[in-house]
Amino acid sequence: MSAIGVHFGYTSACVAIFKDGRADVVANDAGDRVTPTVVGYRDTEQIVGIAAKQGRVRNAASTVVKVKQVLGRSFDDPETQRHKMETKCQVKNKPFYEIMAGEHPKYVAPEDVANLIFQKMKETAQSALGGSDVSDAVITVPFEFAHAQKHALRKAAEDAGFNVLRLIHEPAAALLAYDIGQESSSGKSHVLVYKLGGTSLSVTVLQVNGGMFLVRGTHTDHSIGGESFTQALAQHLASEFKRTFKHDVSTNPRAMMKLMNGAEMAKHSLSSLGSANCFVDSLHDGIDFECIVSRARFELLCSSLFNKSIQPIKALLEEAGLTVHSINKVVLCGGSARIPRLQQMIREMFPDVELHSSAPPDEVIAVGAALEAGLLVGRNALAPEEESVTVDVSSADILVKERDESGAEMFTVLLPLGTPLPAHRRHILRGEGKLSSLCLEIYQRFTEQPEKLSKVSANYYCIYFVDGSIHVSCVEQNTGKSEVITIAAAS
Repeated sequence: MSAIGVHFGYTSACVAIFKDGRADVVANDAGDRVTPTVVGYRDTEQIVGIAAKQGRVRNAASTVVKVKQVLGRSFDDPETQRHKMETKCQVKNKPFYEIMAGEHPKYVAPEDVANLIFQKMKETAQSALGGSDVSDAVITVPFEFAHAQKHALRKAAEDAGFNVLRLIHEPAAALLAYDIGQESSSGKSHVLVYKLGGTSLSVTVLQVNGGMFLVRGTHTDHSIGGESFTQALAQHLASEFKRTFKHDVSTNPRAMMKLMNGAEMAKHSLSSLGSANCFVDSLHDGIDFECIVSRARFELLCSSLFNKSIQPIKALLEEAGLTVHSINKVVLCGGSARIPRLQQMIREMFPDVELHSSAPPDEVIAVGAALEAGLLVGRNALAPEEESVTVDVSSADILVKERDESGAEMFTVLLPLGTPLPAHRRHILRGEGKLSSLCLEIYQRFTEQPEKLSKVSANYYCIYFVDGSIHVSCVEQNTGKSEVITIAAAS
């Protein structure tokens, strides 16, 4: 029986098939093993993948990119607002994309865009299987995804015809791809998963013990990704064009989009070659542009980005109470983890550690998801010790709001980011005088630490479940009066 794994990234998606005991990434109809998560709208048709990405130069206002940034988020969410500022496609309240296709605008939900991409992944898998239907799938999600984002991604996949067996975290999928921790006698070890994708950097440390993965710490930075390196190279190409032809195209959106496409192709070539030729047809006023970029020049242009890309590693290790000597293995994933200079810097940081980079970094997560899918569809034939378990952890800090003696607000962290779930906590609230009621406010993602506690005594217990819901019970110590409430996960 076949099953598939899908990695749905911010800039690209990849599908792998589990069949006959192994998992392999399959190519789409364009012959590419990775598909851009780009959807272009043309009157009555939708175009997905490389054709939509190439057509964005002429049709930017009706082309959706990086839809994963807004999946499951409200319009007021900071990530949605950042996406709205960055994309050429109009983002309206709800949120919806305003698409100009025909005489009247149409409004498309992010989940519908994701649905089209999942349909493309399903078609790719079916084509590789000779037209046979395949629906059982494992989908990967970033560690920082909250319940609402996971729910939206799962629904988009299910609406595309997938039977979603499980959502697994991307770092766990990367470990599965390299068969790390699957031997019951392997003992405890620490593995660092380094992922540099198109729009973000994530570093995760997992404790591995006999098939169980426990997240010790994680860091995600959305201010740097593969596109940051592409943009630095595109700016260099714009400067070269200005020096040669005396025309400044840096403020021309269409010309810069062409340069970004050319720079991206050159960047990919420089991962395996010492130099790359960048050619852009009719860049400005009918002028064709050609420029040769060496790997040394590229590394010099991006030197600050390389430093920024590895800075979070030591900070994360310190936060987890570990050192570089505590790490037994390093796994690289994400398309930009191919860059030789970046791999060299990581090797220098971990000189005595096994670095796993043999599998293409932009494919490794999909392979791990497919292996998990194969495990699940064949579970009845497996011994329990052959299964792997990933311990779910909280994707954000959970806090309670209090007031100090002066009435100023302060916040107490109940469950810090990375807490294994389910989890429960006991906390005492204090305040002045007799209280007839008590208002308990629970917050997410706020990180300010309080300095004082108040004076009325009340115990409350907080249980954070895997489905994202929070169960809170509160007991006033003097009277024994209690209240219980369950806060459902955001949908």
